[in-house]
Amino acid sequence: MHTQSATTGSAEDGEFYFMSSHRSLKAGGVHARIHTPARGALDPDSAFSREVAEAFARARADGIASPVLMGAIPFDIDQPSELFIPVRHAFFDRQERLQAAAQRAGDGGKVVGSRSIPDEQGFKAAVSQAIERFGRGEIRKAVLSRVLEVDFDRPVSAERVFDAVCAQNPNGYQFQLPLADGGRLVGVSPELLLQKEGARVRTFPLAGSAKRQSDPAADAAASAKLLDSSKDHYEHSLVIDDIQNVLVPYCAELSIPSAPSLLGTRAMWHLGSQIDGVLADAALPILQLACRLHPTPAICGFPTQASRQLIREIEPFERGVFSGIVGWCDEHGNGEWAVTIRCATVADTRVRLFAGAGIVAASTPESEWAETQAKLGTMLGAFGLSGQEAAA
Repeated sequence: MHTQSATTGSAEDGEFYFMSSHRSLKAGGVHARIHTPARGALDPDSAFSREVAEAFARARADGIASPVLMGAIPFDIDQPSELFIPVRHAFFDRQERLQAAAQRAGDGGKVVGSRSIPDEQGFKAAVSQAIERFGRGEIRKAVLSRVLEVDFDRPVSAERVFDAVCAQNPNGYQFQLPLADGGRLVGVSPELLLQKEGARVRTFPLAGSAKRQSDPAADAAASAKLLDSSKDHYEHSLVIDDIQNVLVPYCAELSIPSAPSLLGTRAMWHLGSQIDGVLADAALPILQLACRLHPTPAICGFPTQASRQLIREIEPFERGVFSGIVGWCDEHGNGEWAVTIRCATVADTRVRLFAGAGIVAASTPESEWAETQAKLGTMLGAFGLSGQEAAA
């Protein structure tokens, strides 16, 4: 068993959040951590599932009313989980937190160094390698990513970063959560993996992207071009087909739009499809179904196992919590989990930012590098930086 009781530490101090338009959760303290990999979430009798149930029971026995499980599950669910049961929590109206954030966001310090892993040349070479593999194998899509490490001249406040994230991005799924290594995971994801309330489930996958433009006419043209892009529609269809195949066996009803719609964030346009369903078994826990969906082709590729192997071969870093899932659930199996994108880990003077791009046969290395640059803009903005400043 990998459950650990809380010990006093900086990562466990302060307030933790997962916020959405559906429900927003504020928490504090760490009653217990669960590090066991979530692969076992698919099996209700697994060590992971038993551990979660026992952690809930201990929390109740210790006087925590209606305990919840919060945190993050990595991209690779065979890797250790970053889950915890908070000492205290409450649901609240996130507008209050968004208004407070707008008043508190401040200076993030001076950049003293940065590096991209891989660098531009390495990322473009990886894209070319993936495209070449498509021509001689079963892989039809692979999501390649990179990490941008930025060093500051003084310790970075995760709370200040979260304030800036909320102030600049009032929509989506905002989160600030403690990590076992003492750092914090902070971000605002546009992508819902799964929401469950009783028998009703919802997912809102995104695939196909374009950078927002400051000029309104150019921005409208960018969104129209995305909506008309056969390359992006193909990429999106791979995601929808895979999610449909996963959900159909569990659902008595499933509603999938015939075509994607546009979703706009501060930095990006996306193609998205809201999928709603009614479970045949309302008691099916959200975490079990979420780990059945994860990783979707939106952040891994298609087919899943082959694209994951390609990622292992050509990405020069371990993703960890990046492109995993982040959120919460209760004892009754309800909750909400978002895809862990548009995010950063904050640890002392160093932050690590993540961005990925979906590669298909029609992709070009230059456009995919530009897409990662655009996606990094969300979190760079929370530090008051542009891409050029971070690369200085």
